[in-house]
Amino acid sequence: MPTTVNHSFLERTLGRLRHVWREATENRATQEQLNLSPELSKDDEQTLKLWIDHCLADKGGEVAARVRAATLGRSYLALSSEGQLRFLKVLSQHYDTDCQQVEQQISQWQTAAAEDRAEAALHLRKALEPPRMKLLKLFNELPEGIKFLVDMRAQLLSLKSEHPELKPLEEDLKRLLISWFDIGLLQLEQINWHSSAELLEKLIAYEAVHAIKSWDDLKNRLDSDRRCFAFFHPNMPNEPLIFVEVALVKGLADNVQALLDEKAPVLDIEEADTAIFYSISNAQKGLAGISFGNFLIKRVVKELQHDFPQLTQFSTLSPIPGFLRWLSNQSEEELATLPGGKELVEKGKTGKEFNTLESLLDSTLKAPLSSLVAYYLVKAKRKNSNTAADPVTHFHLSNGSQIAQLNWLADTSKNGLKQSAGFMVNYLYDLPRIEERSQAYISQGTRSVSSSIKTLINHSLKG
Repeated sequence: MPTTVNHSFLERTLGRLRHVWREATENRATQEQLNLSPELSKDDEQTLKLWIDHCLADKGGEVAARVRAATLGRSYLALSSEGQLRFLKVLSQHYDTDCQQVEQQISQWQTAAAEDRAEAALHLRKALEPPRMKLLKLFNELPEGIKFLVDMRAQLLSLKSEHPELKPLEEDLKRLLISWFDIGLLQLEQINWHSSAELLEKLIAYEAVHAIKSWDDLKNRLDSDRRCFAFFHPNMPNEPLIFVEVALVKGLADNVQALLDEKAPVLDIEEADTAIFYSISNAQKGLAGISFGNFLIKRVVKELQHDFPQLTQFSTLSPIPGFLRWLSNQSEEELATLPGGKELVEKGKTGKEFNTLESLLDSTLKAPLSSLVAYYLVKAKRKNSNTAADPVTHFHLSNGSQIAQLNWLADTSKNGLKQSAGFMVNYLYDLPRIEERSQAYISQGTRSVSSSIKTLINHSLKG
């Protein structure tokens, strides 16, 4: 179901974008046409460059430039994937910073008299900005243009490793998006069962942690003892940027299948004492590397505190997506030196086989594997860094949480077993200590760890 929904709403989004941009070009001062072949032939590249040059030169005024930009954007959407790649290469290679002009402006700045230095510096800054930035800004001024640019960056992110010449264009676009998506501009909204069908479809499609399997599943996640919040941008009102799903429960939840069980009774909201953040999903691939998650959690905590003052705990129930990959990369010699590792080596287990439920049902594996997971969360580091190897751990520690509780067979889904050997972890947000813990981790790599997690590691080492 999610795949069908994803294709459906994406087609509608593209169709709406083509439609509004077609309207933007009708009955305007210019009737110029841009006819490009789907694969963007060499001859078409020359036509494209001429069209872009006219956009950048404001030929005919600002209104005409915007009309040409709308035509250009609509033409881009009609290109094949090969044609779009060529389009992006034209932007990246032919509309980059003019190095000769930059050198000239540097020379003028260096030799300028004191009273002329400020003006020379201004000219230098203008020379450093690639001409394509003006075109990107023109796209942003069009109806739904910011969504167009977010999706363009998503394409660039998927292409730049194979086509490194696109990296400067991707970095330029990222700088613009960072300024346009400042946290002060974002709006926090609650999504519920009465939200628009289009928005609910997107929730299904964008869920990246625990797939939403059906409309009944979605309705359960939006029931009276559940909450869902998302950040929106004023210029993308129908597109969530990032969203978090929350369960209001009693005590720390330790199993995601139980948490998402559609047949489980709905909790009386007055009995809840804990808010469990069990899924945080970035909805826009084109905004990767632009952080909203830490702000989202803090804002949602404030909302929940206001609505439910009886809540005393704020925690996650999180996957450990890097664990099995890390474990599989340990040699037998390395594994034998780690907490719980010697016992696994003696059993002939090296980490590559803990990806099915059947392989984990041996209860004698619980203790050594738990010790290894605890070690991974607390000690494993990224290469040449003092930060946590696991990306989810790094995210929550950066936000000021504590590694609080490890949960065995907490996610027995195919993905949960494949990545985390079924383990999940609670990251606890102790509100008075969030900032202190965040700073300690960011500046010194200090990880806040509960006594139960420390015991898992220390007990194994003593044994």
